[in-house]
Amino acid sequence: MSSAKTKPAPKSRPVEFALAPVDNALLANLCGPLDENIRQIETGFDVLIRRRNERLSITGEKAQLTADALRHFYAMAREPLSVDEIQLGLIEFLNAPVRRISRAAEGPVDGPQLVTRKTELHGRTPRQVEYLKHIQEHDITFGIGPAGTGKTYLAVASAVDAFERDLVERIILTRPAVEAGERLGFLPGDLTQKIDPYLRPLYDALYDLMGADRVAKLYEKRAIEIAPLAFMRGRTLNHAFIILDEAQNTTPEQMKMFLTRIGIGAKAVVTGDITQIDLPKGHKSGLKEAIDVLRDVRGIAFTHFKKEDVVRHPLVARIVDAYEKRQQSA
Repeated sequence: MSSAKTKPAPKSRPVEFALAPVDNALLANLCGPLDENIRQIETGFDVLIRRRNERLSITGEKAQLTADALRHFYAMAREPLSVDEIQLGLIEFLNAPVRRISRAAEGPVDGPQLVTRKTELHGRTPRQVEYLKHIQEHDITFGIGPAGTGKTYLAVASAVDAFERDLVERIILTRPAVEAGERLGFLPGDLTQKIDPYLRPLYDALYDLMGADRVAKLYEKRAIEIAPLAFMRGRTLNHAFIILDEAQNTTPEQMKMFLTRIGIGAKAVVTGDITQIDLPKGHKSGLKEAIDVLRDVRGIAFTHFKKEDVVRHPLVARIVDAYEKRQQSA
């Protein structure tokens, strides 16, 4: 009895189309220098794009979605499109392809609009929009998920927004200073200088959203405070927007201490990734315990981000996915 040969799976046909109306200036603005934007779109959708002037051929599982995205970017290319705009636009297409936000569009986009130096700042994915709404509507919000999902950046943006609207008098940002392979004792400088590298991501977000000069002036006036979690003990924080970052590296005692610092007119956001705990072996994460203990407490909101919410380089989501698959198979 002869065995039938298995036929190879048919390759998907390429999607072919032409950008219209034909406009060389729009085409140049879309493609970017040396077709850099096209390469970013290829990476984001995991497709192959062949271009001959305004005619394009796309091969891959997301070929049709890529074609829609290219038409969308072409329509908004009255000015040169930056790599940042391309990458952020890809996030929106991958998460909500039928709800596209153009920088040329007028009127409000879905979700809260934040008052910061970045006028177009808004949630790029449904969970980011939910997160921003939770922060505005609750006194305590937890943002939990993998790196690159905007947990810290959107929390700092919400703090800046509240400060600019005079809803709070101070912004307080804090992190636990837990060694992740390094030892504090071997770092140069005094205690403040030793812990500064752990707080640098918070400075970077503030500089981006307010400008370095303004942050420096507000820091001198103590309207902005950035300090390690240990410095919060014994304080009552009134009329402040408080952010605890990298909360997966708190102990249960530290988490309880932080949450009980919140005073009158204060709002708190706790962010962390429970897959990246740097505590010594045998120590329980305060963030993991808080998720269990506080899940049913009224007035506290939780947003759980996923790899689909990653808003960094398009490859970051795939890196997160690859590590998740390895952990599941181990």
